[in-house]
Amino acid sequence: MHNKPLTGVGIWSGGLRRHPDDGEIRAAAAELEEIGFSALFIPGGIAGDDVFPAVERLLDATRAIPVVTGILSVWLHEAPAVAAFFGSVEQRHPGRFFAGLGVSHAPLVDRDEPGRYRKPLTAMSAYLDELDANDPPLPKERRLLAALAPRMLELARERALGAHPYFVPVEHTRFARAQLGPDAVLAVEQAVLLETDATVAREQARTHMATYLTLPNYVRNILRHGFSDEDVANGGSDRLVDEIVCWGDEAAIGARVAAHREAGADHVCLQVVGPGDQGLPLDDWRRLAAVAR
Repeated sequence: MHNKPLTGVGIWSGGLRRHPDDGEIRAAAAELEEIGFSALFIPGGIAGDDVFPAVERLLDATRAIPVVTGILSVWLHEAPAVAAFFGSVEQRHPGRFFAGLGVSHAPLVDRDEPGRYRKPLTAMSAYLDELDANDPPLPKERRLLAALAPRMLELARERALGAHPYFVPVEHTRFARAQLGPDAVLAVEQAVLLETDATVAREQARTHMATYLTLPNYVRNILRHGFSDEDVANGGSDRLVDEIVCWGDEAAIGARVAAHREAGADHVCLQVVGPGDQGLPLDDWRRLAAVAR
């Protein structure tokens, strides 16, 4: 695939969705585009929480860069509604919205409705069927799958633009590229901390990682790629923490981005974590702009 629509370095941010000041979000989005980031990723919705106005706000505030959901749960967002939103926003911002879709995790999906999470690969395939059948459809080239394991990566290769893996080491990027082949887009999330003190950085990284290490899909994926049960216990080993959250100065983070690219990533979106990570870390984003160039 030539001229892939997602390349370079982007920003993954909960704050770009949830920060309470609408004007500050718009200004931050415009600045991120201006200083060289190539895409904006925001988290998907939770029950009763509509993500689509947040997507529109970012599209309205920027000129050309893609806005991507990372990730809409197929259990929480009906396929016809997602396709209808795509059809609407495509008229005003053609070529810029990409729907990141995922099957989430059994503990989250079953929390309010026990037993709902079952046959996730089948559920995703059926969801894509619905998107295809909708009028207008949400086409293959405008959707990414939160694919970690081989069969979901195969589905991402065959029925989507590609994959948007989250909470992964560089080794997974290499594995995912091999599964996807050369043409599919691989857009990898990388958590980062501009902190050079190892003790402080790892403490903040473990706070970020705590919930994710309770979710079976992420844990199984980590165990497939060179880590042990001991690595995922007790908040994560130093080796795991350092792989999942890249900490240090701009050069260290630039080196991690380069490692993902060498392993096959087309796009790396940086998520600044730490205290207040639902805010708008403008100073950190400005420093990281050097990595995006």
